[in-house]
Amino acid sequence: MNLFEKEELIRQAAEEYENKSPEELLAFAVERFPNITLACSFGAEDVVLVDLLQKISPKTDIFYLDTNVHFKETYDTRDRLQQRYGVEFVQVLPKLTLEEQAQQYGEELWKNDPTQCCNIRKVDPLTDILKNYDAWITGIRRDQAPTRANAKKVEYDVKFGLVKFNPLASWTSEDVWNYIRNNNIIYNPLHDRNYPSIGCEHCTRPVAPGEDPRAGRWAGFEKTECGLHK
Repeated sequence: MNLFEKEELIRQAAEEYENKSPEELLAFAVERFPNITLACSFGAEDVVLVDLLQKISPKTDIFYLDTNVHFKETYDTRDRLQQRYGVEFVQVLPKLTLEEQAQQYGEELWKNDPTQCCNIRKVDPLTDILKNYDAWITGIRRDQAPTRANAKKVEYDVKFGLVKFNPLASWTSEDVWNYIRNNNIIYNPLHDRNYPSIGCEHCTRPVAPGEDPRAGRWAGFEKTECGLHK
């Protein structure tokens, strides 16, 4: 398939599946792109997608970016999900250990240059793992942040050079939590402690009432995204 044909397929699919369910889009995605993967951060949206994917295509790869500085609750959520579904999530590690990073860039890089830290521990590992696939699935939603407001259900990911599926793009937070509760889905307990968006332990704080849901990420910096999504 040449680039023109791929762009036309993406355009048609984005239009056709805009008002269809996540299940319908996932079924199309895994059928049309068998070499596809789900990126999982073990947040609320991603545990929904893990559950849906296990019902539709249980052999599809699911990976997570292990920065080595996730909350204990995040790792516990990973373990509980693996046990429930009988799957093994693909661990993707940075090239540098925390000790090597400290030697090259100084102690606690996340405090001095969080963008560089994210590049080392998230963006570069993501770039490496996505080279193995033709398409990927993410849990981004349009109402999560202004940077995601124009996300399509199907789009071409220019940054990583592959097709990107966002099955929950049109869902609200209420939609996500209704699915979790109605289906008894395992989720990160930090969500019950005012962490609507959960990243690395050093760069995530609870969100106060009335704050933007992503205000707890990189507090004190003009940064709202780690660089995984354009």
